[in-house]
Amino acid sequence: MNTINLTELLDQEKQLLFAEFDNNIAWQIGCALKQAAEKCSAKVAIEVYAFEQVLFSYAMQGTSMDNQEWIRRKRQSVMRFGHSTFFSGQYNASKKRDFESQPHIDAKEYCTHGGAFPIRLKSGGLIGVVTVSGLPQEEDHNLVVNVLRGIIYENEDT
Repeated sequence: MNTINLTELLDQEKQLLFAEFDNNIAWQIGCALKQAAEKCSAKVAIEVYAFEQVLFSYAMQGTSMDNQEWIRRKRQSVMRFGHSTFFSGQYNASKKRDFESQPHIDAKEYCTHGGAFPIRLKSGGLIGVVTVSGLPQEEDHNLVVNVLRGIIYENEDT
């Protein structure tokens, strides 16, 4: 699988913005992620977090508490650094450094394994994170991005 370059990852973040966001949209995203994962027989845990609370959480059969811990660490990384975890991981790799071993990073609290993507409004501001855990990191990332793309474009048409 080809790794997405940093410019493409930043472009995804610039393009995947919401005109508005509420609990119903969070539910729509979570359900769409579950359906997409089932379609490809993936076993993932899913979280949609916004407004300082978990709005959707689902753990598919075959996942474990480890997936929940990955989700927490991924979410915290996006909320602190403002970028998808896949971007942050690829950025640090491009600098030839390990994110989790930097002196200002607590590896028990943050990670840059792909699968967490920022929820941003077009009017500006990071309001939350969509996170998937259970697949290889690039696949987690792509699952989230593809579902967000579909939801955002669908909501723009209505």
